[in-house]
Amino acid sequence: MCKSRQFVSIFAILVITTTPAIFAQGLGPDSGRPNVLLAISDDQSYPYASIYGEPQLSTPAFDAVARNGILFHNAFTPCPGCSPMRAALLSGQHVWQIREAGTHASSFPRELKCFTGELAERGYHVGYTGKPWGPGNWAVSGWTQNPVGPAYNKLQIDAPEGISRTDYAANFESFLDERSPDQPFCFWYGGHEPHRSFGNGLGIAAGKDPAQVRVPKFLPDSTEIRSDLLDYFYEIEWFDSHLDRMLASLKSRGLLENTLVVVTSDNGMSFPRAKANLYEYGIHMPLAISWPAAIKNKGRDCVDLVSLLDVTATIYDVCRLPPPADQPLSGKSLKPLLAGEQFEASEAVFAGRERHSSSRFNSLGYPCRCVRTDQYLYIRNFAPERWPAGSPRKYSSVTYDRQGQPIKFQLGPVDGGYHDIDACPTLTWMIKHRSLSGVNELLEAAVAIRPAEELYNVKLDPACLSNLLDHSDDAVEQQLSRHRKLLDDELAATGDLRHLDFPASQVWEQYPRYSSLRWFPAPEWAQKSPESAPSQAWLEQQRPQENR
Repeated sequence: MCKSRQFVSIFAILVITTTPAIFAQGLGPDSGRPNVLLAISDDQSYPYASIYGEPQLSTPAFDAVARNGILFHNAFTPCPGCSPMRAALLSGQHVWQIREAGTHASSFPRELKCFTGELAERGYHVGYTGKPWGPGNWAVSGWTQNPVGPAYNKLQIDAPEGISRTDYAANFESFLDERSPDQPFCFWYGGHEPHRSFGNGLGIAAGKDPAQVRVPKFLPDSTEIRSDLLDYFYEIEWFDSHLDRMLASLKSRGLLENTLVVVTSDNGMSFPRAKANLYEYGIHMPLAISWPAAIKNKGRDCVDLVSLLDVTATIYDVCRLPPPADQPLSGKSLKPLLAGEQFEASEAVFAGRERHSSSRFNSLGYPCRCVRTDQYLYIRNFAPERWPAGSPRKYSSVTYDRQGQPIKFQLGPVDGGYHDIDACPTLTWMIKHRSLSGVNELLEAAVAIRPAEELYNVKLDPACLSNLLDHSDDAVEQQLSRHRKLLDDELAATGDLRHLDFPASQVWEQYPRYSSLRWFPAPEWAQKSPESAPSQAWLEQQRPQENR
C-alpha cells in the first residue's frame, strides 16, 4: 500500500527548496530506455535516513529521491552479508540459487548472468565506482573484470579517518563524459560507507548530540555506544553527500528526468546482532526510488513488503531487457507500483545466509533462512550447534599434524573471537562491561547458541529479543505453522539444498574462501563426532603444518 506524504516540518521545507530542484528537468536522450543509477551503501539499516525520522541524521539526497518518487518502509535484503547480497542483486536470484557466489569472499560463477552485463550487451554504457561485487575472487572463475562492470575509481579526494578516499561523484562525472550522446547508461555507485572502521569521535566532532541518539534495544545504552552510533551516522552522511553531487550532475546534463534512481544498502549496520544476522536490523533496508519521467503521484510512502531482488526484476522490466531464460528471477517488477497502477503486494519476503567471515571451526558457515511477513519474522537455523557470531575463542598461533590435529598452539584471549561481528567499540564495550546489569543478556543475545527455530512479532519487538517459541500458545503455533509453510514452499520452489537434501547441502562448505583464514579449537560436537564436520579440501591445503 502506498499513500501520499504531507510535509509540515521546517526541515522538510528546507530540503524541498534545495536538493529536489534537480528533478525539474526534461527528458534526456533515448527516452525510450531509462538510465539507471543504483546507489548502494555498505552496512546501513532501516530506519537510518533523516526522512525516516532519525534526528541526528541529515540525508538530503536520499530524502530528495524519496520525495520525488517513492519511500519504502518495508524493503528487505536477500542476504545480510555484502558479497552474497551483491551477487543476488546482480543475478536476481536468492543466495541459495547462485552457488559459490552465495557465500562470502568466495568466487563468482562465470555462467551467472548479471543485469549489468546484460545491459552492456544491449548498448548500455555500464560502470561503477567504489565497492562493486566483493569481497571475493572473480578472476578465478574466468571473469576479465568485476561482474558489475568497468571500474571508475581513479579520482581521489582527501577524507577523514575511516572514510574511503575515492571521489565517487567525480568518478561518476568521468563515466558520464565517456558516454556517447544518445547512449543510455547504468551506473553502480557502491559507497564503502558506512562500513567499519569508523573514525573515532567523528560524529561528535561534527556537532552531533549523543544525548539525542535513539539506541536500539538490542544494544546497551552507554556513552561509548552512542558515540559509535554517531560515527556510523557521519559515514551515512558522507555517502549521501556524493549522491547529492551525482544527482546535481544529472540535472545539469539534462539526464535526471529519464533516470531510474535507486538508493539502498546491501545489509544491516555493523553492530552486534545486526549485520550478518537475519534479525530486523540485519535485513531491513532503507529504499527510495525515483524516476521523474514515469513515477506517478510522487512523494508516496509504500509499506508493502519488497525484496531488493524486486529491484533487479524492475531494472529488467523498465529497460526492456528479457530476463535470462535459464536463470529465472526470484523477484517481481515494481514497475506497476512506480506507475501508480494496480500492484499485488507480496505476502512475504525471504532471506538467507551461509558462511560470512572465517569465524568458527574449519571456517564453517552458519546456514539459516528466514521469511518476513507484515508482522512476523520466522528464522530457521540449519546448524544450531554452531556459534552464530563465530567461536568465542581462537588460536593466536597453531600448527597441525597431517591428520588435522593441533600439535603446537596458543589460545587467544577469552571472548577474542566472534568474528562474524565486525571489530567495533560497541562489541569491545559489551565484552568489557558484561557484568553490568542487562549487558550480559544483550551480549548473549548476539553471540550465544541459538535454537533451530525463532519467531518474532516485529511490530511489538523490532529488536527481535523475545522469541515467541520460548512461551508458545495456540496463536503462536498457528503463526509458526503458517510461516514454516511459507518458507518451505519458497525453498522447495527455488531448489534450496538446505531444505531439500541437507547432506548434499554440505557443498556450501566446499566453496573456497579467498580471504584471510582464522583457526579455532574443535567444538564439543566436532570432538564427539569428527565425521560430522564436513571435509574441505580447499581448507586442508591452507592449514598450517610443520615442514610445509
